[in-house]
Amino acid sequence: MKGLRITMGILVIAWLIFSSSFILAREIPYTQEDRDRLIRVEEGLKAVNKRIDDVNKRIDDMNKRIDDLREEIRDLKNFMLWGFGILFGGMGILIGLVIWDRRTALSPAMRKIMELEEKEERLERALKEFGYQDERLANILKRLGLL
Repeated sequence: MKGLRITMGILVIAWLIFSSSFILAREIPYTQEDRDRLIRVEEGLKAVNKRIDDVNKRIDDMNKRIDDLREEIRDLKNFMLWGFGILFGGMGILIGLVIWDRRTALSPAMRKIMELEEKEERLERALKEFGYQDERLANILKRLGLL
């Protein structure tokens, strides 16, 4: 029984192999219409490829323009940074000059004020000393709050 099953299995497998080879060996007809259709498809593909190449060329041009724009923006950024640096540097120098000029200009004025204050103190002392000797001047100085 087991031998019969093996024999039957081998026969079925052989039949499947031989029958499939006959199916695969069948000739597929290739007509003139199929050939013309294939030529039209190839021409359509050539047109599509040409369009794709044109689109790729446009994309490359756009990428070049974008790169040029990036470079221009980078140059503009550098120009602005230099401009602001020079502007703020000039402002710092100007502020330094103003402070230096004020100190220089105020120095003689401060000396003059000190001289005048010293002179005022000497005059006040002189008036007080004279006020101790003269009664009328002493009354005037007391009224003004100097004595």
